[in-house]
This record gives sequence, C-alpha cells and structure tokens, in this order.
Amino acid sequence: LKQENLTTPVTEFVLLGLTQSSELQRFLFIVFSIVYLTTWLGNFTIITTVITDRQLHTPMYFLLANLAFIDISDSTVSVPKMLSGLLSQRKTISFNECILQMFFFHFIAGAMVFLLAVMAADRYVAIHKPLRYLTIMNRGVCMGLVAGGFAHSIVQVALTIQLPFCGPNTLDNFYCDVPQVIKLACTDTYMVELLMVSNSGLLTSIIFIILIVSYTVILVKIRTHVPEGKHKALSTCGAQVVVVSIHFMPCIFIYALPFRKFSMDKAVSALYTVITPMLNPMIYTLRNTEMKNAIKRLMNRVLDIFIYNI
Repeated sequence: LKQENLTTPVTEFVLLGLTQSSELQRFLFIVFSIVYLTTWLGNFTIITTVITDRQLHTPMYFLLANLAFIDISDSTVSVPKMLSGLLSQRKTISFNECILQMFFFHFIAGAMVFLLAVMAADRYVAIHKPLRYLTIMNRGVCMGLVAGGFAHSIVQVALTIQLPFCGPNTLDNFYCDVPQVIKLACTDTYMVELLMVSNSGLLTSIIFIILIVSYTVILVKIRTHVPEGKHKALSTCGAQVVVVSIHFMPCIFIYALPFRKFSMDKAVSALYTVITPMLNPMIYTLRNTEMKNAIKRLMNRVLDIFIYNI
C-alpha cells in the first residue's frame, strides 16, 4: 500500500491558507473583500478615465491604463480563490487548476515587470528627448515590450509541470506558486530551484537595481536641467519609484531565496498579491494632478447623465 501511494500521481493540492483560526478567517474575509472591491473600483476608474478623456491619450497614460488592467488581472488570479478558502473548511485546488493559476500569475507578473521597465523608459524619453517622444514611445513598442511576460511564464510553468508529484500534496499558502509547489515533487529539485532563482529572483533583482539607478538619473536630470514643469515631472517619477519598490521588493523576497522558508512568507505574498494592486491607482491618482482632474471630469459627466435620466 505504501508503494502504491508513492506512485499515485497527485490530482489536487490542499491549501493551508493564511490562518487556521475561524474567527480570524472571517475577519480576513471581510478585509480582503473590501480590498478586492477597492482594487477593481480604483483600477477600473483609471482605465475608463484614460479611455474617455482625450487629454490623457499619451503614451504615459496608455501605460498607466495597462498597469491598471494588469493590477485587476493580478488580484483576480489569486484573491477569489483565497476568499472562498477563508469561508470553507477544506481548501483544495486541482492539479490542472494549480498549474493554470501559476501560469497566469507569472504571465501577469512578468508583464508587470516589463511594463514598469517601459514606464521608466517613457519618463527617460519624455525628459531627455521630448521632441522625439511620440515617435519613440509608440503603442507598438509599448505592447511589444509588455508581451515579454508570456515568455517568463512559459519558462516557470515548464520548470514545474515536468516534475513528478506523488505526495505529499499540502501547500502552506493560499494560492499555488512555483517555490512551494516544486518542493512537493518526488525528486531532487535543487537544479529546478536554481533555475527558478535565475529566471525570477536574479532577473527581478537586476531589473530592480537598473530601474532604481535609472530613476535616480532621471530625478537628478529633472532637478538640474528641467526648469518648466519640474514639480509635475518629479511627482510622476516619484510615484513610479514608489510603485516599482512595492512591486519588486516582495518579489525579490519570495523568489530570490526559494531554498529557505521564512515566517513572513505568507504575509509578503498577501502584500504582493492582494494589497499592492489596490495601492497602485491610489499612488498615481494622489500624486498626479492631471489624472485627478480627469477623474473629476469623468465623475461630473457620469453625474450629469444620471441626473438627466432621472
């Protein structure tokens, strides 16, 4: 019987979730439901505003709308499953659903990384080559660079799906992710983890350092060589530095050290998958006067239509 269990392939994984306390689970369900709804409302508002307001039809706001769409997609991959798990006693996910969740999670995360890199390039071109801005930052370039997330996701899933899984099948998390899943494989995963560190942890760390250095150069350029619109440029770049930091730092914590387990792993995962998608629109809206004014115009139009129909 023991030999049969060792050779039986895993068909589902058990998710331990964030906590085993039923009282805390109910509290977290209410909190994360509000966060998820706020994420949808904030990001959908940005997307609608950029689409409907002609003054925002520039590469920077096109990228911001893409970021908002990615934030909605990112939270939708993991949060609904987490919310259902907080209400149920047995938290399971099928093997195929787990693989799909990992694929879309890394596809969206990869697209996010490339998009943030493009946004940094956008600010560099806007400040250093303003006369060629619209020529260089066209939508074809933007979409081509953002599509790099697909390649990253294929590599991550390919590393995982070829492993044999025959038990155990318990994941100490609230969603499927590569670092936890590959540890359940019935084989030595040292090389796979090493490849994952290279593909996710090392690559993310290098891109993060490059982006921080790039924004430092841009901010120095703004302070010393941009006499007009300095406050707006500083505000925009400052917002992007904050977004880059809150996205990359949890990523590096999770994927750069997959060989060790830390007590803060699930808290960092919750920050990365649940909280960050809600914060991005708030950061850009609060620090961008043009966006705030555009949202006010949108709200006024919606209110006018509502009053007219009454």
